[in-house]
Formats: sequence, C-alpha cells, structure tokens
Amino acid sequence: MEEAMQAVSSPSKTSIKFGTDGWRAVIGDQFTFDNVARVAQAYAEYLLEQQGKKVVVGYDTRFMAPRFAQKVAGVLAANGLEVYLCKSYLPTPVLSFAVKHLEADGGVMITASHNPPEYLGFKIKGSYGGSATPALVSEVEKRLGPPPRTASATVHSLDVRKAYYDFIAQQLDLEALRSYTGVIYHDSLGGAGAGWLAGFVKHAGLKLELRELHAVPDPMFYGVNPEPVPQNQFTVMTVLKAEQDPVFAVVNDGDADRIGAVLAGGIHFNSHQIFAVLLKHLHRKGRTGRVVKTFSTSKVIDKLAQRLGLPLLVTPIGFKYITDEMLKGDVLIGGEESGGIGVAGHLPERDGLLNALLLLESVVYSGKSLGEQFAEIEAELGFKHTYNRIDLHLPSMGHLEEAMAKVQTPKPIAGQQVSGVETLDGIKWIFADSGWLLFRASGTEPVLRVYCEAQDEKTVGAILSEAQKLLGL
Repeated sequence: MEEAMQAVSSPSKTSIKFGTDGWRAVIGDQFTFDNVARVAQAYAEYLLEQQGKKVVVGYDTRFMAPRFAQKVAGVLAANGLEVYLCKSYLPTPVLSFAVKHLEADGGVMITASHNPPEYLGFKIKGSYGGSATPALVSEVEKRLGPPPRTASATVHSLDVRKAYYDFIAQQLDLEALRSYTGVIYHDSLGGAGAGWLAGFVKHAGLKLELRELHAVPDPMFYGVNPEPVPQNQFTVMTVLKAEQDPVFAVVNDGDADRIGAVLAGGIHFNSHQIFAVLLKHLHRKGRTGRVVKTFSTSKVIDKLAQRLGLPLLVTPIGFKYITDEMLKGDVLIGGEESGGIGVAGHLPERDGLLNALLLLESVVYSGKSLGEQFAEIEAELGFKHTYNRIDLHLPSMGHLEEAMAKVQTPKPIAGQQVSGVETLDGIKWIFADSGWLLFRASGTEPVLRVYCEAQDEKTVGAILSEAQKLLGL
C-alpha cells in the first residue's frame, strides 16, 4: 500500500506532457501542487540557465487557479527570480502583454483554456510575449524532477489593465469605433474575459451599447465547456435570434485568447469565417505580409490569400508553430481552426479581445455585417465554405492507434473521390472540389479528431458519418 501511495505522490516524468499549448490535467489527479511545483522548478532552471531574471505569473477563473498561481510564483521566487503575480484573474493575451510590458524573461499562465471545468493547466510564455516555442517547451520538459523544497521569497503584485488597454488602442481606429452607436454582445462564458471588453469600451470612450452575457466569473462556466462552438453557445444564440444585422456577439474561451461569433438570427459564425473576414479587413487597411494557417484551417484562407497576392504558409496544428513564424517577421495574420488568431502590430499571440474589436472595426469600415462580408468573400472566390468537426473519444491510446491505421490508405467516401493525401499533421484526404477530410490523433489523450470541409452541409454530414463507420465507431 505504501508503494502505491508513493507512486501517486511522485509520478514519473512522463506523467507531465505538454500538448499543443501547455500542460493540462485534471485538478487533484495529476494537476496537484507537487506537480505544478515540479514544472515551475523546471521552468525556473531553464530561465536561470538563460540568464533570466524576471518572470510574470497570471491565472484564469478556474477552481483553485489563484492558489496554484501563488505556488508557481513562490517556486520561481525561491530560485532568485524577480516575480510579478497579477493581482486578479486576467486573459492569457493580457499576461503575454505583461511579459513584454515589463521586459520580463518569461511568463506563466495558470489556465486550461477551453478544456472542461475539472481541468487546469500551465502555459509558458516567451520573453517576446507569446506562446512558448516547441524548442523552449522541450528544454523545460528535460528539466522535470522531484518537487522542490522552497523557502519564502518576495513576490510583487501587478495590475496591467490600463497599460493593456492603451496598447490595443494603438492598433485600432478609435475614431471609426466611436462612430458606431449600435449594439454588440460579449459572452465570456464565465471565463477570464469577463468584464475586460466592457472595461475597454469605457476606457476608450466608445458609444456603442455592449451587452454582456455570463459576465460573472464561474469556475463551472455555467454548465458548458468554455469553448466558443455551437454546443456551448445556447444562451447567446437564443438571445441573438431576436436581433438584426449588423448586430453580432463575440464569444471567448476560458482564457479569452480564442474567439467565436454569433450573428443576428442566432447563426454561428465559425473560426474560419472570422479568420477570412479579419484577413480581408487588415488588407483593406493597407497592411500586408505573410498569411499563416494551421493544417486544419479552411481552404478559403488559401484562396483569399492568393487573390490578395499574399504568400501563404501552412503549419502543424498548434499556435506555437504560428508563433515561430511571427517571430521571424513579416506575418500579417496567423490563425487556427480553434479560433486562435494573431495579427500584425500586436504580440506573437492570440487575442480574443483585440480580434473582437477588429471584427467590429470591419463592420464600420465596410458598412456590412460579418455575414455579408463573408458572403462577399465566397462570391469573389467562387468557393462555398461548409465545415464541421467531430471528436471521437476512444477507450485507450491503443484503440487510437488502431483507428489511425484504418485511414492510412484513402478510399472513396460519400461519393467523393480522393485526389491526394497530405500528412503534415494527421492524415488529410483531399477531394477534387477542394474539400478535404482530416483524421488527427490527440497526442495527450485517446481522442480522434475528424475535420471536414466541403461545399454544402449535407455533404459534410455524409462524409463525417461515413468516416465514423469506416473507423468502426
């Protein structure tokens, strides 16, 4: 019995594994104070070896997040680092801004982003104010060891709300935004974005009417997973049914680095559509540069970039790969299927709050609703976008491997002929009409994600249904 207890209290190094953006685990299971301290110690050792001196720590609205953040801050400070702990919950992009604003050598955000309420996580930020690169994460993982013994050390309190507002204001046309006197909704889902967009509206003197939903932080996210997808947007979609264009709602995930949108009439406006509208808007403002997208993002981005004469790069899935490209420079916009989008002039980071304001700016500039803007893009490209994704939860990682083995060799599906296969991240079957079907295994849990884009909803539904049958699920 003692040996079993020891195994639980001192898990192996492999029990902590960073995914596409940080390490996440269930609170009280693997996400314990001891494990969090181990990761904090590994990060401290990395920073010190890089001659780092200063680090910022923030947290979201999840259960025990402030306590875990205090633990991280204490470990970092005990290693001799100058540590700043944000005095209240804040969005991840604000923590990233704080790193850059203070000229710190790195940052930690205690958040599980869009994961279910029982999860918490540890996101590392580079000195550049963005997601840790794969190389940085690898260096931290190498240094994982036993929980450190820490002594008390000074931790400084930090509030960067006003400084962040001033920073994003520089990237917006405030005169145009102040001319808008209509309504916009903001649903934070009870996450770290709660109150932050309303705060900016007041700070910038905007005249619009901002109507907040789920604005009071809630560790249970009002009974849904804090991800801006239709199944979690019942309330906002119901409220928007009674509205008319150009009114829309922006929805953020649990740490407000991602964005979703709902149009008047209660219509879901997906992340690919948001990406396309923002790309067209930034180009309209006279900005230029490379367009970067992840492997699971719509072909509409490829076609729009080509039409605008902008170079396109496709990366594996995970915003850290986009961060790598943004650090190289000359990136106009980079985005992913999950709603994380970074833009030129900002940090190499996703920001659901800034992107919400840029969407509003696009409405003011164009005089058209978000839906009308995207319909115009489709007409220009001669391409109809329809998309969906299903997540298949399997009994074990072994079952996941078996499922992926079944899709190695492509075959006709739902009347679609496969014209090619791409394997940058998962297995993607390419159809003759520019549609595609992607099978991608999670690297951290037994989940198979199946993505599909085609020219109409009926075809997408048929392809996904047959894909499930093919997998025997």
